[in-house]
Amino acid sequence: MSGSREATGRAHDGGRAPSDGAWQAQLEVPDYAALRARTDGPPGSSWGLFGPDDDLGMLNFLTPECAVAAAALVTTGEVFDLDYPLNTFVPSLAGTRPATRHTIFANNPNHRDDWVDSFYLQSTSQIDGLRHIRHPVAGFYNGAADAEIVEGSPRLGIQHVAERGVVGRGVLLDMPRFFAAQGRELAHNQAFTPADLDAAARLQGVRFAPGDILLVHTGWARWYLGLSAEGRASRRRGSPGLHQSHEMLAWLWDHRFSLVAADNSGLEAIPVDPDSGFHIGDEPPRNAAPATTA
Repeated sequence: MSGSREATGRAHDGGRAPSDGAWQAQLEVPDYAALRARTDGPPGSSWGLFGPDDDLGMLNFLTPECAVAAAALVTTGEVFDLDYPLNTFVPSLAGTRPATRHTIFANNPNHRDDWVDSFYLQSTSQIDGLRHIRHPVAGFYNGAADAEIVEGSPRLGIQHVAERGVVGRGVLLDMPRFFAAQGRELAHNQAFTPADLDAAARLQGVRFAPGDILLVHTGWARWYLGLSAEGRASRRRGSPGLHQSHEMLAWLWDHRFSLVAADNSGLEAIPVDPDSGFHIGDEPPRNAAPATTA
């Protein structure tokens, strides 16, 4: 689940993508087919494209021009909260993360202070950093060494996203609405293909532009939170989301999205399609970091 508080509003002319030349410089970026054919880095990767020390990846597509164009679309100034509270998704979907503990104490009758203990961000809305998962063969993004991904090292840390800031045009694809309009049932582990996403965009009048922040509404979070505790435990490993495929990677990269977020447990459909070529087994988690106390 990824989310943030953002100022937004109804866009001019139905949210049509700007048609000026603000993003033209990005058109020199190679398409995904060229990335897969590269020999100067892992095939299919963007390593080195944004510089040898880059820590942001596709957020580089979110240029100052994108932010200016997005700001010009705001008309009502309404604010929508896309975050869930802490401990919304407890017990842990992965089974290895304890609940966050919030403690308030007082040094005197006029004072209050607090701390958060055992803070696992996956119990609420969050953005995965580039150090969260490495490629099993090629390693971490941009060739960052395993030894750099440690406490105190800034390499690939999520703080780079916070320090840069994320301001741009959000575009929403409502997949339950799309499936209902097609007379199709949305399965609990439905895998959305690029064709599904394109068809939903056409139906809902959404046009994409480089730098867009893509929001995919799956309906999973509301469904999951409506289950009993027993129901959540039995359905922990299933959710609709993006299909794992090179076609999906090409669709995301070639549209130049800067960020993709969804209201499900991990953006992609779960369980992973075993025939996708991206399936590396279902080994259960072996380690759970110990809960700490102050």
